[in-house]
Amino acid sequence: MVRVSELYGKRVISSSGGLLGEVKGVIIDISTASVSHILLHRIDDLVRSGNLRSDFMKNSISFDRVTKIGEGIVVKAPSAKAPK
Repeated sequence: MVRVSELYGKRVISSSGGLLGEVKGVIIDISTASVSHILLHRIDDLVRSGNLRSDFMKNSISFDRVTKIGEGIVVKAPSAKAPK
């Protein structure tokens, strides 16, 4: 188990080895008391951007994509959306 405070500042790396950024914040799901997203930008910067929804989608990673936490955080690629 990893403490939330230990996530801050860790590098976020894709499973293919690309650097995505660094953890600047986390979103907690209060109904489950667990991390739901990690943020690559501070939340107050996203709120001030004027386009919160779009910027949140671009600058956050669902925690269910995390495959490993160590010196850095490894995340798998998002699943492809089914065509409509």
